[in-house]
Amino acid sequence: MALVADAGHNLSDVLGLTAAWIASVLVKRRPSPRFTYGLRGSSILAALFNAVFLLIATGAIILEAVQRLLTPQPVVGTTVMIVAAIGIAINGFTAWLFASGGRSDINIRGAYLHMMADAVVSLGVVVSGLIILATGFDWIDPFVSLVIAVLIIWSTWGLLRDSLGMALSAVPPNIDAAAVHAVLKNRPGISSLHDLHIWSMSTTEIALTAHLVTERALLSDDFLRETARELRETFGIAHATLQIERIGIGDCTLPAECEA
Repeated sequence: MALVADAGHNLSDVLGLTAAWIASVLVKRRPSPRFTYGLRGSSILAALFNAVFLLIATGAIILEAVQRLLTPQPVVGTTVMIVAAIGIAINGFTAWLFASGGRSDINIRGAYLHMMADAVVSLGVVVSGLIILATGFDWIDPFVSLVIAVLIIWSTWGLLRDSLGMALSAVPPNIDAAAVHAVLKNRPGISSLHDLHIWSMSTTEIALTAHLVTERALLSDDFLRETARELRETFGIAHATLQIERIGIGDCTLPAECEA
């Protein structure tokens, strides 16, 4: 059962890596009249797919493991160990290839977590094979499968949370919205702001829109360029769209966000 769980997890990895690869191609597509941001959001969908599919696969493993605990089946420990050891080598090497990119791209992080979880799963399978050979306790096999399933859920939960937040246009977890608000409000000539929105365009790009209210008759292009530069260098926000309004002229799109 532990080997079947490992195989099922490997199958989910193949699908997950395929989704990540397709997304990496789609994000490079140029904008069109219909998709004005291009297909950058496909990387978010791929990360979400990876997390959801992995949790579904884990649920199937848990169900089968519980059934095997109730009715243990004979296990060939040596075969289990040999196949799992091959899995450790392949998955460990693949995870190492993804390690550096996972720090900045949640889509790559999803693929990395898949491969790391696979390596851990395979290690668990080897251990279960050793214990079965030494003791003859067949119930060890489904028990290890349950432990593996818990580890997979633990490693995947953060990916699910982050990718779901991106899909719902939440403020990225590494962005302090209050700090962004303070930087914009403290810009020269700005008396207040409203309709501040910060969201992920893709797994690596962050966008912002805001209405800046000023008492001045005119703010220069240099002001806009400098503000965009500060947002990019301080917060990593590469796509900033700023609307300048005179006091008493602009109206909030969402009244609850208005600020005097």
